[in-house]
Amino acid sequence: MNIKMILSVALAAGLLTGCECTKCEKCEKGEAKEASQAELLSQAKISKETAQASALAKVPGGTVKDAELEKEKGKLIWSFDVAIPDSKDIKEVAVDATTGDVIAVDTESPEDQAKEAAEDAAKAKKKGEKEDKD
Repeated sequence: MNIKMILSVALAAGLLTGCECTKCEKCEKGEAKEASQAELLSQAKISKETAQASALAKVPGGTVKDAELEKEKGKLIWSFDVAIPDSKDIKEVAVDATTGDVIAVDTESPEDQAKEAAEDAAKAKKKGEKEDKD
C-alpha cells in the first residue's frame, strides 16, 4: 500500500510539473511572446536602430512600417517592412542581427502582402488550435 501511495504521488508530481497551460494568464497577456522576444534581443548584437538605418539606406526616402526580430532559416534577423514613396509596394529588408549586414531586399506588392498576412493568420489560428488541444 505504501508503494502505491509513493507511485501515485510521484506520478501526480510529474504530471503537474510537466504540464503546459493552454490559455494561462501569461499567454493571454502576451507575456510568453514577450519572453521569447526578450530572449532574441539578448542574442542580437546589432541594435534595432542600427539595423533600421542599414535598411533605410537600401530604400531611399522609405519609411519603416513594421519591424521584427526573428529567427529565419536558423539566422537571427531584423526584418523591416519599408514603404516606398509613391508606391503601394513595400520593400522587405532583412538585416543580420549579429553582423549588421543587409542579407535580403525583396519587393512585395499589395497582393503579396495580403497573402503573407493570410498565411500568418492561418499559422496563428493553427497554433491556437494546437494549444487548445493540449
